[in-house]
Amino acid sequence: MEHKIAVLGAGSWGTALAVSLAGKGYSVRIWDVDKDHVDSLRRDGENKKYLPGVKFPETMVVTDTSEEAIAGSEMVVFAAPAQHFRSALTNALPFLTGEMVLVNVAKGIEQKSLKRMSEIASEILSGARYVVLSGPSHAEEVGRGMPTTVVSASEDIKLAEFVQDIFMSERFRVYTNTDVAGVEFGGALKNTIALGAGISDGMGFGDNAKAALMTRGITEIARLGVRLGAKAETFTGLTGIGDLIVTCTSMHSRNRRCGIMIGQGMKPSEAMKKVGMVVEGIYTTQAAYELAKRCDVEMPITEHIYEVINEKIDARAAVTALMTRQKKHEIEECFDGRFRTCKITE
Repeated sequence: MEHKIAVLGAGSWGTALAVSLAGKGYSVRIWDVDKDHVDSLRRDGENKKYLPGVKFPETMVVTDTSEEAIAGSEMVVFAAPAQHFRSALTNALPFLTGEMVLVNVAKGIEQKSLKRMSEIASEILSGARYVVLSGPSHAEEVGRGMPTTVVSASEDIKLAEFVQDIFMSERFRVYTNTDVAGVEFGGALKNTIALGAGISDGMGFGDNAKAALMTRGITEIARLGVRLGAKAETFTGLTGIGDLIVTCTSMHSRNRRCGIMIGQGMKPSEAMKKVGMVVEGIYTTQAAYELAKRCDVEMPITEHIYEVINEKIDARAAVTALMTRQKKHEIEECFDGRFRTCKITE
């Protein structure tokens, strides 16, 4: 059976996934809101701007409109940045049918509403057949066929398994999960910690500091996630610890690269501009800070990174403040689920 798949968003990740799917022989149509970018994709047969050197398979077609990409598809992959997911879904809405499976691959929390992507999907399209695909997965490696493992998560396990089957290949392994909240929080909040890891590297600190940031960082992520309805065990998996490791240690990570420049003394706005692509961690940190305040969840690393990127405190002062906090026990209650659930209302 020939599967027809639309990919909306031709950044590095959308392109890498489109190439991977087309490489399996599926009919893949990719579209982007930037017309000049679409023209260059068609002309070059590759994404020279975001994923140079990865040639498009013959079964991958670049389209001029989202309607053309979506028409007749059984699966629509949304690969727009998280802060643009709402508009991307809204714009696609007239062309979607109830049978289409919607796969979101963006990692973030919407700043204004503080909603996860699945919550936005439910708001815009009630009953959406929604799946989130997330995990430790750099586009630069997926596009070149390097072994990668991710998670397909949906409240409907059959949908998660359907997406698992579509994406699975000998170089792209997919697990399933029904904890959508946990998968989305892990994918979003690790970007904040990656900013911190980059800042630490930029200041010239070593492996000890990064290990501490990552370990205490996953504790913060789990603490907020569990408070907001996620399962603690999800944060020990690919979309928790796994994604945190890859984002905090690799130069492929925009968040880490941005953090390095901030740690070296560059203003956050200048660092974002120099990265040249969306740095989701900047936006997610703002949202995570607000969520933590609303739900009375202690997130000292997130709070200090928030203050650094908003230029309320310099990075070295933030490190000193974190290192001299009141002493406490290491193992905390978030991992046995004793936190009450916090509901966010607009």
